[in-house]
Amino acid sequence: MSAIDPIADMLTRIRNACMARHSQAAMPGSKVREAIAKILKEEGFIQDYEVLPGKIGSTLLIHLKYTRERHPRPVITNLERVSKPGRRAYYQKEDIPWVRSGLGISIVSTSKGVMTGRQARRLGVGGEVLCNVW
Repeated sequence: MSAIDPIADMLTRIRNACMARHSQAAMPGSKVREAIAKILKEEGFIQDYEVLPGKIGSTLLIHLKYTRERHPRPVITNLERVSKPGRRAYYQKEDIPWVRSGLGISIVSTSKGVMTGRQARRLGVGGEVLCNVW
């Protein structure tokens, strides 16, 4: 599965780890996955991430974040893949969708790098919407 769509594999691993209440999720590392993890950390959806070097390739370890309640719930409610290998979703700057009326984020791959939809609108660039997180 990961060879076909590595971003969908990453989102599924995070989603499954959140549902099982794991403290972290591990996956093979890549530059795009690291960029997505960096955005998730900056936006407060995960605690931290780290890249562990290995003999064959690196491993991306994501430390998940939960609410501080009597029954902790994951901060990430849902992750949704937008642009898929069979149907790419490219948007111009004014057409980048708002996620949950601004409560969530869209992660966009632009010519200036991977960033949130809000940052892409501010910089005036469009691109491929990779996923939505809320």
